[in-house]
Amino acid sequence: MRFGFLVVLFYAVFAAIPASAHDARPNYVQITETGANTYSVSWKVPASMPGRTLPYPTLPGGCVAERQPAWQQAGAEYVGQQLFVCDQGLSGRVVGIEFPILNPSLSTLYKIKLANGEEHLRILKPDETEWTVPDAESRFAVATQYTALGIEHIWIGIDHLLFVACLLFIAGTPRRLLITITGFTVAHSITLALSALDFVRIPTPPVEAAIALSVVFMAWEIVKGYDGSLAYRFPVAVSVSFGLLHGFGFAAVLRDIGLPQTELPTALLFFNVGVEIGQILFVLAVLAAFFVLRPLLVRLLRLSRGRDVHWTTLTVPASYVIGSVATYWLIDRVSGFWA
Repeated sequence: MRFGFLVVLFYAVFAAIPASAHDARPNYVQITETGANTYSVSWKVPASMPGRTLPYPTLPGGCVAERQPAWQQAGAEYVGQQLFVCDQGLSGRVVGIEFPILNPSLSTLYKIKLANGEEHLRILKPDETEWTVPDAESRFAVATQYTALGIEHIWIGIDHLLFVACLLFIAGTPRRLLITITGFTVAHSITLALSALDFVRIPTPPVEAAIALSVVFMAWEIVKGYDGSLAYRFPVAVSVSFGLLHGFGFAAVLRDIGLPQTELPTALLFFNVGVEIGQILFVLAVLAAFFVLRPLLVRLLRLSRGRDVHWTTLTVPASYVIGSVATYWLIDRVSGFWA
């Protein structure tokens, strides 16, 4: 956790400075949940502070101290220790630090470790004495949040949508389309999980370039219009193969968003659910647009009454556009390797 490392480094640097009359090292407070709603609280204060001005941590109302704070001097620090029972826990509640007289312009490094695995870090500036601990991660909240993130990402990921559009053009029948899209989803779910959990790590720029190349390939297959080509003969195999690739692209975004500390399986599952929902909505939107515009297309193309407007009327020109856009992305992303 990069922020956590910086915070610990921040404290370590100041801790290495010898004590003086103007000791600028921060106070340090750590709260650890040792049992059900039981919290061990320890804190460190620079020894340069007079004894009557030593600060102490504050916990929410209703938290009961099982023993009085025990102070001892350890080198250039005063160290305090206390045990609290908080029936309502600490998630979503206010903790802080209290200065009996005046804060001599010291910051406070606050660290909270909960029994469910959550860790929270915060640096309180000299003018800050309170901090609201983040709410506990609930399975329902994580599921809702990451479903929405999955839908949002697929809708702003134009390269992924264009690939799905190509699958729609090639699939032909509703049954083949359902199997093809499902294969794409299952495949990218696998690599997304492996990459997001750091089992497999591939640099993002080559992945993005390869995704653009996959769209170029699909557009070219449609333009050729040869039923014996790889994409037409084995659309599921193609969708699964490229789905594995697209999963690494989804994982890069998910790493930027960040994963919850305690509900990783829920987050991964429902991010994929969101992506699948987004894909289905996109396919339905494309189909709806085709059927709405179909009468207009009949007039524009001046087709006879006995003929119909089918996908073949649109797929080739649409694929030229998709292929051109994807080719531009490919060149731009590859050139970025040396930028």
